[in-house]
Amino acid sequence: MSTDTTTSPITLDRTDPEGAIAAAVARCSNWGRWGDDDVHGTLNNITAADRAYAATLVRSGRPFSLALPFDNDGPQKGWRRRSNPVHTMLDTGTDAEAGVQGFPHGLGGADDVISMPLQCSTQWDGLGHIFDHGRAWNGRRAGQVVTSDGDRVTGIETAADRMVGRGVLLDVGRTFGTDGELPDGFAITTAHLEQTIEAQGSTAAVGRGDFVLVRTGQLTRALRDGWGDYAGGAAPGLSFTTADWLRQTDIAGIVTDTWGFEVRPNEFDVAFQPLHQVAIPNMGLFIGEMWHLDDLATACTADGRYEFLLTAAPLPVTGAVGAPVNPIALR
Repeated sequence: MSTDTTTSPITLDRTDPEGAIAAAVARCSNWGRWGDDDVHGTLNNITAADRAYAATLVRSGRPFSLALPFDNDGPQKGWRRRSNPVHTMLDTGTDAEAGVQGFPHGLGGADDVISMPLQCSTQWDGLGHIFDHGRAWNGRRAGQVVTSDGDRVTGIETAADRMVGRGVLLDVGRTFGTDGELPDGFAITTAHLEQTIEAQGSTAAVGRGDFVLVRTGQLTRALRDGWGDYAGGAAPGLSFTTADWLRQTDIAGIVTDTWGFEVRPNEFDVAFQPLHQVAIPNMGLFIGEMWHLDDLATACTADGRYEFLLTAAPLPVTGAVGAPVNPIALR
């Protein structure tokens, strides 16, 4: 396998993230493309015909859940007060046996509650999650979009019925990694994406309205060796230079098996998630993170078919800037 990590023809000045971000925004912005009132961003790229076609990709009827378990053994370690889910029982079988629940004719039951940050495990970033110089998606003032009441304009609930379409797995980990895993800090360039598509064949072709799932293998490593710094630490991921590819392909969403989607450390001397800054508030691109792609990847590799029907509706928490999801790939 090749381990070439050369970047795309777009070169970066590591000392000038501001300039690189501004230039990428000028080339890639979708502001106004779908009207001044738009709240759906790149989900506008999916048509009803696209969804109908995606349904024809189901051959075996075999489903794959792409979610991590939502439990206290998850990846979070407290960064910016993000914790793992805390699951608490309100009523139990012990209570039922003791007859203390107050129900008639011997009825008993169990109830529970969960407390968690909405982006602590497998999730979508909403369009109100990231701002660029005080501006949110489509040029709105950030303070007029997200307040203490939540995202009053592009809350994740606006995407609740739109996350359905053709999914494409790009297993960059298998194409360029060692034993299916890319090392931390590996920057996935446009060349890597295109070479992966070529290696996988025609069913991996990426086009308008697709949900692109990029497997790096980092989650495979974390599940085997322990979470370590998975949440927020060094990771393989997309290079900042892929911004133009993300825009030009007109995809609906991009997903990785990593905590932060883009390569970490970031590709500038001083920066934090600069590709997010271009993709979310300026492109209106939906980003999925911490998706468990291994079983799907094994099945795709076995029969050489990398496209499928994807249903990935976020939990429609009103005003949320991100939400948990249990994505299902149906092949």
